[in-house]
Amino acid sequence: ELSDLIAAGIQLEPALGTMEKRKELSGVKTLAAALRSKVRDGMSFSKAVAATSPSFGSLFCSLVSAGEASGSMDAILKRQAQYMRSQMALLAKVLFALIYPAFLIFAALSVTVLFVVYLIPQLMELLNSTGGSLPAGAAIILKLSDMVKAYWWLIALIIATCTILFKSWAKRPESQIPYAKLRLRMPLFGSVLSARFYVQFLETLANLVGNGLPMIHAMQLTQQATDNAFLRTELDAVIRHVGEGVALSRALDRSGHFPPLLIDIVSVGEQTGKLAEALQKGAERFDRELAKRIDKLTALVQPAIICLMAGLVGIMAYMMITTIFQTISSIK
Repeated sequence: ELSDLIAAGIQLEPALGTMEKRKELSGVKTLAAALRSKVRDGMSFSKAVAATSPSFGSLFCSLVSAGEASGSMDAILKRQAQYMRSQMALLAKVLFALIYPAFLIFAALSVTVLFVVYLIPQLMELLNSTGGSLPAGAAIILKLSDMVKAYWWLIALIIATCTILFKSWAKRPESQIPYAKLRLRMPLFGSVLSARFYVQFLETLANLVGNGLPMIHAMQLTQQATDNAFLRTELDAVIRHVGEGVALSRALDRSGHFPPLLIDIVSVGEQTGKLAEALQKGAERFDRELAKRIDKLTALVQPAIICLMAGLVGIMAYMMITTIFQTISSIK
């Protein structure tokens, strides 16, 4: 909205006043009022944004500062809005791919607990009343059910303790890099996280370079926008090489953690002098690759979980049927 107002020739302070007078009740009104007050007192918009809300990180504030210096505030704000939408869509794409498999896992565990805790013990009571003996498989399941009923608090305590210990280990500064590596090496999901990083890296760098920021500063802000600690350390080495005068494509190649296609895209952009355009095209290409990986992950995970669920239900059903036949035999 602010980009549209400024592009229409409205000055910053009146544009913020227009946003402050919005009919819709939202946080935008409060934010616009606070920003307008600071701008009216003589503070620059980039400093006002940084002082008003922590939601605006250094990436956004640096772009706004560049827009103020170059006089292209409307174009920079519009490009930043597009970038934020693409990042939200990227995150949503990864999360939505995991919802259905998570639901299937929960359903399989729920059915298993229902069989073990309720149905098989009911059949056991019926079998005891006839004086018959329980099949071996059902007897094992029944003992497991009794153990869960008797020591459920201990099992829950162990699970909670392990979860807390793992989270505390992951939050320790010295564990950040090993934990980040572990996430990238997870089967199936690791490749999705890596592809997501490549898309975010290319889009962020294209956004910054396209807005006129120097390469070193753009790389530093791109590093700050990366949430994986291990990849941040890799970008440290890339930034150091670029600061020494090495081309970005060669610096990425030396890292060893960037795919050849990404390096080739950066190299073409450097040779043509249109690095921002090349980075944006690379981001679109890797975004398509990410979509394919997510589709493949969904296609692989769903049948695997369905087969697992069918196996668990089948085992439980077999034990119930054998128990019923044993009960009928005992009655005869």
